[in-house]
Amino acid sequence: MDIRTLETWLWDAACAIRGPVDAPKFKDYILPLIFLKRLSDVFEDEVARRAQVLGGEKVVLDLLEQERQRGQVTLVRFFIPENARWQAIRRQTTGLGQYLTDAVRAVARENPSLAGVIDMVDFNATAAGQRIISDEHLKSLIDVLSRHRLGLEDVEPDILGRAYEYLLRKFAEGQGQSAGEFYTPREVAILMARLLEPEPGMTVYDPACGSGGLLIKCHLRLLERFGTMENGHLRLPNQIKPLRLFGQEINPATFAMARMNAVIHDLEADIRLGDTMRHPAFLDAAGRLQTFDLVVANPMWNQKFGQELYENDPFERFRFGAPPSSSADWGWMQHMLASLNEKGRMAVVLDTGAVSRGSGNQGANRERDIRKAFVEADLIEAVILLPENLFYNTTAPGVILVINRAKRKPGEILLINASKLFTKGRPKNYLADEHIQRIADLYHTWRAEEGLSAIITKEEASRNDYNLSPSRYVATGEKEDVLPPEEAMVLLREAEEERAAVDQELAQVLHMLGLGDFRANN
Repeated sequence: MDIRTLETWLWDAACAIRGPVDAPKFKDYILPLIFLKRLSDVFEDEVARRAQVLGGEKVVLDLLEQERQRGQVTLVRFFIPENARWQAIRRQTTGLGQYLTDAVRAVARENPSLAGVIDMVDFNATAAGQRIISDEHLKSLIDVLSRHRLGLEDVEPDILGRAYEYLLRKFAEGQGQSAGEFYTPREVAILMARLLEPEPGMTVYDPACGSGGLLIKCHLRLLERFGTMENGHLRLPNQIKPLRLFGQEINPATFAMARMNAVIHDLEADIRLGDTMRHPAFLDAAGRLQTFDLVVANPMWNQKFGQELYENDPFERFRFGAPPSSSADWGWMQHMLASLNEKGRMAVVLDTGAVSRGSGNQGANRERDIRKAFVEADLIEAVILLPENLFYNTTAPGVILVINRAKRKPGEILLINASKLFTKGRPKNYLADEHIQRIADLYHTWRAEEGLSAIITKEEASRNDYNLSPSRYVATGEKEDVLPPEEAMVLLREAEEERAAVDQELAQVLHMLGLGDFRANN
């Protein structure tokens, strides 16, 4: 199955439920069924392979039943009950909504690791007394999904990952603002993996993993570099250790997508549900943050947290200072830095303002002061300005910050202005393969190139008051664009927060002087 065939197939699947289901909800029904079909087809393949060795399908199924009774199935990765196997689903003609719901719940019961993953959807759900999606529409959807087999030798796992990306992208186009919280454009994820270049056996962590795309792209980059072709499929040789992947996601539905995405790619990824900033899931035996070789993330930009989060942190993450309540960007950065081991590296996508806000201000500024601490500790290796209109929750460009605890070029920072490296698209622009290659080459060869990149020292960063915006150091020959509305709102909230703090201090001083009512009367 090539990409064009895949997208046509998925479009037809969406059309099968068009009408009763709004476009943003297509993925809620299609993805779990693709996942179930993959599990069912792989189960059939694994049984067939065992049958060749053990003397027939009935022998294997009998052995599987015995393993089930003992509570430990080893002959297959996931046991699929008979009523959840795709052929049984295709034969069902009545009560299909309840049948599908029972089927996915049966799979979750038999495979506890899939509980809360495959069984998130009630295919029989109603709204205002009416079925959300009728049995007729479900039957049409199943007929479409039955066109292609999804077994071990039928598709590359990444083709199925691309199916997830396609539907998430379509969902993002329809959902606008909220979609970017869990979907990073595919080519941005590929670029980040190319920047980090994971090595065999490394641990990789995403504290805001969304649907798992950034972790998956790290795995695929390892496979691209070290994999060998076996029966037409790319596989890691036995002597090459796979990556160990770890992620945390706050949204239960998105967490389920991340778990499905990992299983589709045949990966053993440890994905956990929860609020990373308040309750980080990965701790060592002493209750401290677990550390990793690599961190890759695209946290929600300019997220708002109260100061109590930073002031009462039991994990001592915010040693460089508490960011303003108007933007948690440098709070996330400090959490991720605390999650890196002594030689760790990370690539993080943030709002462009994260590398410039506060510079040039008189007096203290929280974000600028934290950024200064990162620079003076010689942690920032590179800043890459991306083109506009890549992301689904904003038209504003983002930046990729590369942090390295063991920098190749101590005292230097590479700044890449890639704002003009894009291909125009509808509705969004995108990075073509040659753009990804060029940016990655600039980073790995550590090269200054006229109109594209510059190398500055820590001292130069200090002279510019720790403004690390690549556009300040690399001119593209075009005038700088107007401040994006999202950035203006962050600056406004930050100014209001600072004013409130000054007002509170002034009120305390006046109270000490016995002039508590002075301001009210004047």
